Amino acid sequence: MFRGLCLLFAGFCVSIVSPATASAPIPNPPPGFVDEAFASWLTGFRQEALAAGISGPVFDRAMRGVRPDPKVVDANNNQPEFVRPVWDYLASAISDTRVANGQEKLRTYPTLLGRLEERYGVDKEILVAIWGLETGYGAFMGNHRVTQALSTLAYDGRRTKFGREQLLAALKILQRGDITPEAMTGSWAGAMGHTQFIPTTYNAHAVDFNGDGKRDIWNTIGDALGSAGNYLAQSGFQTGDTWGGEVKLPRNFDYALADARVEKTMGEWAALGITGAQGGALRRDDLKARLILPAGHKGPAFLVRNNFRTILRYNNSTSYALAVNLLADRFRGKGEIVGSWPTDDRPLGRTERQELQRLLTSKGYDTGGVDGIIGGNSRKALRNWQLAQGLPADGYPTAALLARLRR
Repeated sequence: MFRGLCLLFAGFCVSIVSPATASAPIPNPPPGFVDEAFASWLTGFRQEALAAGISGPVFDRAMRGVRPDPKVVDANNNQPEFVRPVWDYLASAISDTRVANGQEKLRTYPTLLGRLEERYGVDKEILVAIWGLETGYGAFMGNHRVTQALSTLAYDGRRTKFGREQLLAALKILQRGDITPEAMTGSWAGAMGHTQFIPTTYNAHAVDFNGDGKRDIWNTIGDALGSAGNYLAQSGFQTGDTWGGEVKLPRNFDYALADARVEKTMGEWAALGITGAQGGALRRDDLKARLILPAGHKGPAFLVRNNFRTILRYNNSTSYALAVNLLADRFRGKGEIVGSWPTDDRPLGRTERQELQRLLTSKGYDTGGVDGIIGGNSRKALRNWQLAQGLPADGYPTAALLARLRR
């Protein structure tokens, strides 16, 4: 990362940290600083940053006036009790307004998007869809001072390890000179720019697409979308392939096959009686796909291929990956969902999911812990219980299933 003996940062030369610099006296906290515990933490973190290669002047400018941010503390501590149903999330994510605005961006930047598509092999519609979902095409990029937000997370709470790692990464960005501390803004959790990269992702994947010497995902659309394209390309995006699509399942289908660990070729899925959403034949090839039921057996079904899983590397949420791909399809004039969502099946809240896990475990179906997160172990336990009860084994938790477990 370093070139020569110094870095050009904000107009002055910053020497690479030497042992003498690393042991220099720590400056006093800023005037009016009243949180002595935080000041003590900041002093210790400065030593850690210097040892990691951050220069004293860069650290001091970046952290000048930093103190715990109550808004970040509230956001970090107040985990929502209820999750948003997938159908509500998609209705907002793929709204007519978002579709229209995305199509306008495709018309406005055809040359840039074409160059990005050629360079990284990622469909321009996918890049614009990510842009639209992350920040409303740059309208809502977050106004938190990133070093202050990450210092707050690193200092105390349930995400201190994340906060420290990201804060060090943010300081490395500043030391490289891509952005100034004052202009480095983002979300309360440190996600930055048009494409909402956290600092470690930025350091690993951000690019200077316009060649001006800075990787500016805050102000340069080419850098921001190029960085997203580079990330997806390095994550295994397959140029020219689809993400998958909605399908129709036959009667008496084995819903236990809707499992992240079950992968079959499109031909094998077709042999099980699966068709396109409108009843047409599946595209038969040897590429593999997985079956997902985002709302259980009562809702729409999707066969998803490698490019869908690549979007999960960007944001590990099935709802998010569906939204990106369906929004991109809407830009192309398709993407309407044929199946109906089971809107009467209220998603469980966190405490209800914890109760579900406790009840399953008590009945001999080990969920691997009680954390309120319905992951692979919990879904497997729920499927096994559903099979024993003669129910469709989709592993999807509902209020009706919880009530039956209570009985």
